[in-house]
Amino acid sequence: MSIFNYNQNKNSGYFSRLSEALKGTKEDLAWKLKQVSGTAESRISEEQLEDIEEILIGADIGVTTASEIIDLIKEETRARRFITLSHCRRIIRQKLLEILVSPAEEIKNGTSSGEVPIPRVIMVVGVNGVGKTTTIGKLASLYKKKGNSVLMCASDTFRAAAVEQIDIWAKRTGCDIVKQAGGADPAAVLFDALAAAKSRGIDYLIADTAGRLHNKENLMQELDKMCRIAGREVSGAPHDIFLVLDATTGQNGLQQAREFSRVTGLSGVIVTKLDGTAKGGIIVSIVKELNVPVRYIGVGEKLEDLLEFDPEPFLESIIEAG
Repeated sequence: MSIFNYNQNKNSGYFSRLSEALKGTKEDLAWKLKQVSGTAESRISEEQLEDIEEILIGADIGVTTASEIIDLIKEETRARRFITLSHCRRIIRQKLLEILVSPAEEIKNGTSSGEVPIPRVIMVVGVNGVGKTTTIGKLASLYKKKGNSVLMCASDTFRAAAVEQIDIWAKRTGCDIVKQAGGADPAAVLFDALAAAKSRGIDYLIADTAGRLHNKENLMQELDKMCRIAGREVSGAPHDIFLVLDATTGQNGLQQAREFSRVTGLSGVIVTKLDGTAKGGIIVSIVKELNVPVRYIGVGEKLEDLLEFDPEPFLESIIEAG
């Protein structure tokens, strides 16, 4: 069973917001699938299967996953002699759902026992330009709306104006912030923030980090140092490392994800700017390759436009032509 509350999300307006944000992906995937044959119940030919594979690859779902789906359809064809487009769509949906749910289930099963740590330390990583600082602000707002206290840590001291930007988000969301002057040691800023979070009984400490490029080894080493300090000061920290990826970069974002996963390990991915791309299938590629769940998605510019990721309405939004 999925850990996601699909019915609640659908009834609360989540589905309509998601569908609007994924309109581009839906037009690129669902409508193209619909055009493969005359009707949903038309028999699928070998040529049409090739068309379906191209459509899936074009939506950034990934070559390997697309091939696996076509193989499943062919197996079903041998068992039933022939299948229809509507049946193909069900096979596609089921395969993608299995990919998206599996790592999230593993995380749930691994953390279902024991108390939630206080503070829960979250480090947010990603390259410049993906919307990392904005995402931190939205994440803080989301946690606060659930009744939690949040402390921000301005430990991106590498980029000019980064401290000022996160300070603006702290004021906007009503969160406390620990910061130092630009150029300060990021690990020292994090150390101070950890001490403050512990003394104040803060529920969530969200630490910004420098917008590292995957080939900047010194910055990756700095990130590793911050993780070690967090673990020394708070048991089990960092409890989450969220990688922020820009959906509009498509497959190029996977290389970033590989490198961050290699250096730090990741507990989740936050995919931003889904409303600005027709390649929303990149979510599937990310989860399949890294075996790390997408935890949140950005669907707009407003403060409330960061949604907890739910695979079922996501897939309905991009696959069902409706």
